[in-house]
Amino acid sequence: MPERRRQLAAIMFTDLVGYTAMMQENENRAKEIRDRHRKVLEMEIDNHDGNLLQYYGDGALSIFDSAVEAVRCAVNIQSRLLEEPVIPLRVGLHIGDIVKDDDGIYGDGVNIASRIESVSVPGAVLISDKLQDELNNQPDIITKSLGKFELKNVKRPVEIFAVSAGRIKVPSLKELRSEKVKPVKSIAVLPFLNMSSDPDNEYFSDGITEEILNALVKVDGLQVTSRTSSFAFKNKNLDAREIGQQLSVSTLLEGSVRRAGNKIRIAAQLINAADGYHIWSEVYDRKLEDIFEVQDEISNRIANTLREKLTGDDRKKHLITATTDNLEVYNLYLKGMYNLNKWNPEGVRKGIELLEQAIKIEPGFAPAHSSISFGYVILGSTGQMPAEQAYKLARNFAQEALKLDGNLAGVYVSLGLVYIFVDWNLKEAHKAFRKALTLKPGDANVHHAYYVYLTAGGKLDEALEEMQLAVQLDPLSLPINHSLADAYLRAKRYEEALNQINKTLELDQNFRSAWETKGWAHFLLGERKKAIDSFLKFQKLTGDPLKGLTGLGYVYAQTGQRDKALDCIKKLDERSKRDKEVSLFIDYFIIYTGLEEYDKAFYYLEKSIKERNVGFFIKTHPVAEKIRHNSRFNELVKNIG
Repeated sequence: MPERRRQLAAIMFTDLVGYTAMMQENENRAKEIRDRHRKVLEMEIDNHDGNLLQYYGDGALSIFDSAVEAVRCAVNIQSRLLEEPVIPLRVGLHIGDIVKDDDGIYGDGVNIASRIESVSVPGAVLISDKLQDELNNQPDIITKSLGKFELKNVKRPVEIFAVSAGRIKVPSLKELRSEKVKPVKSIAVLPFLNMSSDPDNEYFSDGITEEILNALVKVDGLQVTSRTSSFAFKNKNLDAREIGQQLSVSTLLEGSVRRAGNKIRIAAQLINAADGYHIWSEVYDRKLEDIFEVQDEISNRIANTLREKLTGDDRKKHLITATTDNLEVYNLYLKGMYNLNKWNPEGVRKGIELLEQAIKIEPGFAPAHSSISFGYVILGSTGQMPAEQAYKLARNFAQEALKLDGNLAGVYVSLGLVYIFVDWNLKEAHKAFRKALTLKPGDANVHHAYYVYLTAGGKLDEALEEMQLAVQLDPLSLPINHSLADAYLRAKRYEEALNQINKTLELDQNFRSAWETKGWAHFLLGERKKAIDSFLKFQKLTGDPLKGLTGLGYVYAQTGQRDKALDCIKKLDERSKRDKEVSLFIDYFIIYTGLEEYDKAFYYLEKSIKERNVGFFIKTHPVAEKIRHNSRFNELVKNIG
């Protein structure tokens, strides 16, 4: 059986266009063209440290260790073949994980590179979005986005870029081989400006924005950027084309809200992100009690502009329906969501308080119950409230919301997380998340939560695909970008994990969790010094000498620095006396595993399992790699789920 080796590689497909017709017309001339093509190919691939794996028909497959060198090689090949007499060649490149053996290479990355080459045109060099990410610090390589496309047998939409250099062709959308691709309609709803005289009405303009965004998520075939990424541009005066490029969308919706007494004016503009021109704009003057009607009107106007092949019924379908007739309840709900979306402990608690006021007035207002449930999930999962107490409240509010309205995706997300973290019931969690995905297939947060389920179930390849989709939907979200890095880490794709962590830190250098994951990635790549430096940075960002010591203690133990590892355990002892409500059993388990003192490690693992403070995730984290086949470990973790 051939030895199989997995590696990260830049993959290049090339194809000589029209060679069969050339052979029929003039066989000798065709062979001269083929020989020149192969000579240039082989010379340039060798010059850029690539590996030409095989010729197939009129094309060739090559791989490179460096994405930058792969692109430079492709540019040189096309430049030389565009000299007279011109040889028509299509080129497509992608970077991804491949499996290599004596018979060739395999994997999704190979398929994506092949599909990109197949949609190209002679004289062009097309690359994937993942490969484009590797070129961010290469100012000499200029590229242009052609948009997002659905490629055959590729689960996620892929943004394709054309390299612009010298005589190399940058094709228009119409020139691409349209039978091979389907462009993806996409939009970002930017925060509507608060034009009211009272600045405290900002919660209202933010709420209108979010309601329209959530409505558009329901539209089949329309990719909607999630709230986190859209709201990253709040109060920033940037050109529409720049925003479109950063969010990888084809259209933008922006607007303003002016509220005076019982009257509102909403101005909305749909903008082509490619050139900044308005597709349409409209001003809506309404009474406040008509707020749901005007939101539905705006959402349908956008949907009908962007969707293709709508039936008459589709055009008449309501995307937003009134959830309450009580404007005071609706105002409290918008204020509650405004605070909840701050994603800090104070904001979440204030949001829950306002939402509870709403349900005191109207106990049957389901969206408030659903949002309170998720608020308690946030408090429980971030350690801001005892997990048992938080998840119990989350379950109660979710179940109440479910009785009132079975079509709120957030309810099923909350319940799914409770099933995982409290009940260890993957079967029920799966049902809950599948329902959430049915209700909101384009919501990044739903896909993020489903990733948690897939990871818990050990379905690491599917979990990775889910996070890649979530990042496409919410490209500027720190938690989502970080979870993609974690997905790569658990899939043992450590170089890609490190690349993704660095992208996350480009968004925020002080995003603490990313430094911890960076430490694990460096350690698993054998870069011990860098691992320690990253864990030290993580520890410093906690702002507490007794926190953030777990990974550091593990790496100290594994690098022979036993005294430093034991000092980390001593600090855990101090913290356990100080923070009595916090369970540190899993932290002890990890450091003792690093010290290879397995009796103590399993003692603390058992305690953690009994407290239900460690779940399915310990089974798939690389920290357990050394003991994953230990009978005592397997005996303990079989009790999970």
